[in-house]
Amino acid sequence: MKQKLNLETWNRKEHYLFFKQMEEPFFGITTTIDCTKAYEKAKELNVSFFTYYLHKTLVAVNEIENFRYRILNDEIYIFDQIDASATILRADETFGFSQIEFSEDILKFSKNTENEITRIQTTTGLFTRDFTENLIHFSALPWINFTSFTHARSFTWPDSCPKISFGKMMEENGKKTMAMSVHVHHGLMDGFHIGQFVHLFQKLLDK
Repeated sequence: MKQKLNLETWNRKEHYLFFKQMEEPFFGITTTIDCTKAYEKAKELNVSFFTYYLHKTLVAVNEIENFRYRILNDEIYIFDQIDASATILRADETFGFSQIEFSEDILKFSKNTENEITRIQTTTGLFTRDFTENLIHFSALPWINFTSFTHARSFTWPDSCPKISFGKMMEENGKKTMAMSVHVHHGLMDGFHIGQFVHLFQKLLDK
């Protein structure tokens, strides 16, 4: 479900109109996340670490309203729930785009993730299903401890979907960390909202 945002009463109307006209309206940051407690919690729950931090990503995304905004036919809509389209690697070293339905229940979400990964393994190509619009684009590069990140984008495609990526888990003196990049449409949110997301995400990992 979704509802239209009233642009005329929105306090970011001028910001939206300014950034939406740009050839590249996206901006992004790269930061480092402490995942020491999260890694142990995933083991305790017997879910994959990938599933665990994907779930916490979606919890944070769904909590912050601006991350649920999408531009559709030149109108802004607020979705009730955001799911994940994660890149899933296959044995032949290609990947497919998935759609994993969010659930606040981590075990139910884990099952959703397992089922979608299994489905991707039996397909070929990138687009293996019809996709809804209430998504974030999610990817993991577990081979690289990156310090910056960019995305391939078509500037003619009306994209407003946040893109969140994670790097290789590193460990030093018992502390586990991962690089995380967050790219968003500047017409829909600012650095303040990314800051909210990063702070909340780290808080969720530290529980």
